Amino acid sequence: MPASLRELRQRRKSVTATKKITRAMELIASSRIIKAQQVAARALPFTRELNRAVSAVANKSRLDHPLTRDVENPQRVAVLFITSDRGMNGAYSSNVIKTVAGVRQRLHEEGREIVRYVVGRKGIGFLKYRGLPIEAHWQGFSDAPSYDRAVEISDRLLEDFLKPTEEGGVDEIWAVYTRMESMLTQTPRVRRLLPLEVVEGVQEADAEHPEPLYLFEPDPETVLDALLPLYIRSRVWFYLLQSAASQLASQQRAMKSATDNAQQLIERLTREANAARQSEITQEISEIVGGASALADLTEND
Repeated sequence: MPASLRELRQRRKSVTATKKITRAMELIASSRIIKAQQVAARALPFTRELNRAVSAVANKSRLDHPLTRDVENPQRVAVLFITSDRGMNGAYSSNVIKTVAGVRQRLHEEGREIVRYVVGRKGIGFLKYRGLPIEAHWQGFSDAPSYDRAVEISDRLLEDFLKPTEEGGVDEIWAVYTRMESMLTQTPRVRRLLPLEVVEGVQEADAEHPEPLYLFEPDPETVLDALLPLYIRSRVWFYLLQSAASQLASQQRAMKSATDNAQQLIERLTREANAARQSEITQEISEIVGGASALADLTEND
């Protein structure tokens, strides 16, 4: 049954209001993406130099540090994954959750126990709804993380990693975050956070860039003890920043799609309202003409 003119106008008014909201959210997300990228760019030089320092100390000293020592047969594996606090950002959180499900399946096949650490209300709600245990969780800052939050998360991970498994510790820590490749592409990634996989620097020594000689004060172990926690914090900070930028990009794209769909719906409702109005006018004219004809016939009979 066709909708009445009043119903069509009410629906068009409602969709127009929705379009204004989605358009505003699209613009807000677009502006915040730029800020998130600027924060990530400012943090990059420190992260790069810290990576070089950790690589130099670890390779030149050859110390058997607890944070770089691989466990022969790990039993408990921690997985930190980052989701969003709010919806309306497309498949951002669901893609992360699907990636975590794949990691869980692989660890389960290897006979390892998974320990979950989650950032974001979407991930927390997903686990609680299914009755899955959560070791630790954080929320309220997924789209605007701070370094203090990264320190809080990394310190908890370090504490559990250094704790024996018999006391509730973990043997490995993996992180699942979303890397922002571009405004159109955001890819979930899986990275091992602990134990550290320290590799040689990317630049090879040559005549113009000879390999430097290092002297560690007070000793390599003390230097490594100070650098490695900073390194873990910088990695978690990097994951949070990348995930925040990816979330905003996904939200901007989802809100643009919603705005375009709302505009198409408004145009369709406008056409239907015009057709309904035209039908009403035609019916009114027909009734007037019919009434006038009947009145004329009645007058002639009299």
